[in-house]
Amino acid sequence: MTGLPAAATLLTAVGCGLSAGALAAFSTFVMPALNRLAPAASTVAMQEINRAAVTPAFMTLLLGSTAACGGLVVLGLARRGAPESPWLIAGGVLFVVGVFGVTVVRSVPLNDALAAADPHAADAAARWAAYARDWTLANHVRSVAGAVAAGLITVGFAAG
Repeated sequence: MTGLPAAATLLTAVGCGLSAGALAAFSTFVMPALNRLAPAASTVAMQEINRAAVTPAFMTLLLGSTAACGGLVVLGLARRGAPESPWLIAGGVLFVVGVFGVTVVRSVPLNDALAAADPHAADAAARWAAYARDWTLANHVRSVAGAVAAGLITVGFAAG
């Protein structure tokens, strides 16, 4: 694999790795830190983090990596039989489903529900505990999927 396909494959692997790293930061230290705060403070902090996350830089990274992974799946299917093909397909599908899919199906709805929550409501502690548990579990999936996808695509790059 040379030229534009090789460059696109390498850039996609980097994008997947950067996405996984950002997500892993939440799983490994942001959520544990928020869980040490009072539920109202945790809720307010995460509401602000979720608002701040929707930036051109992060959205370009996440959505661009998703689109690029879709492109790698198409490339892998078009080059069936090439040594890089199964790696590109596997990595691309894993990122699209495990990172983007989980984000859309699980993380965003949880974030939307948290955005509407009153941090000082009587059920704030229970609401935060359920959110933190469910969101963090989904985020673990996204982190691992992104890292493994980056690895698979890197192997595909090397194989091509």
